Amino acid sequence: MADPLTRYTHSAAFDIGKLPVSDIHTLHYEQYGRQDGKPVLYLHGGPGGHTSYSNTQYFNPAIYRVVLFDQRGAGKSTPAAELRENTSQHLVSDIEVLRKHLQITKWHLVFGGSWGSTLSLLYAQAYPEMVGSLILRGIFTVRKSELEFSRGSIGAANIFPEAYEAFVNYLPEKDRDRLNEAYYDLLVSEDYETRVAAAREWNRWDLSIGTLRPEPEAFAQLEDDAWVLAHARLEAHYFMNGGFLEEDQILKGENLRRISHIPTTIIQGRYDIVCPPQTAWDLHKGLPDSRLFWTPDAGHSPSEPGTRAKLFEKSKHSHSKSQKSYKKHEIL
Repeated sequence: MADPLTRYTHSAAFDIGKLPVSDIHTLHYEQYGRQDGKPVLYLHGGPGGHTSYSNTQYFNPAIYRVVLFDQRGAGKSTPAAELRENTSQHLVSDIEVLRKHLQITKWHLVFGGSWGSTLSLLYAQAYPEMVGSLILRGIFTVRKSELEFSRGSIGAANIFPEAYEAFVNYLPEKDRDRLNEAYYDLLVSEDYETRVAAAREWNRWDLSIGTLRPEPEAFAQLEDDAWVLAHARLEAHYFMNGGFLEEDQILKGENLRRISHIPTTIIQGRYDIVCPPQTAWDLHKGLPDSRLFWTPDAGHSPSEPGTRAKLFEKSKHSHSKSQKSYKKHEIL
């Protein structure tokens, strides 16, 4: 058992597997908890992030069957940092292929933060009958306004000017007016050292704006070449292509109506600079029966105390059909 500030502890995975999903890509997946438990799908962020044992901490192993997988090109999936055959549509299809492979009739809960919230919503809209409930954190829908806020010259750049200047000045002066395109060119360079060096700077900016209070230990990830390459290359690939989505696709009325019957909990840091809170508000308004919880002292990271506590609380009670009364949106 766990109180809202204590993680659940799982035994070792009861299943670890590899699932080919194309001629190029093979997914790595792991299952934890109760083999006949309520199936939970955890979707990692990024694009280009990965899953780890720590992701199981939100889910009671006596109740849940927890499924983790690394998306195409990410984590232990192969080939690493591969951009070919890697789009949102491919990733949504992979979730359904994985569900069938694991012989899961329906996901009891789909749980995703940041880019994981994007995939959660896309999957639910594509397969609404396969999702019992959603818990979403740090809402991201890949709109131009969101990308401009986090990586353009107005938004996060005005809040972290010194970090943004370092991010921009890494590039030759002639390329600084085409920031994302110039970084992408470096990240797909044939030269390995060029790719890794650019990836470190791309991710340094991400890490600089990820929390309300600085977390210097997070920057240790910059020494992991495999992580920096996958995270930066896949982020740049998806951002350059608008997530392979139509503008405002996820928040369109007809798409939200497809999932309006799914119980949805939204948890959003008030000072999230990576995924601007406006998107969480827009999603909540488009899903009038959803629950939105603002964390008043948090940025983007799920490890910030208020966000972490609410994620534990809502995951803990997601198996119960009964709900206490609540305001449609509230400050934690």
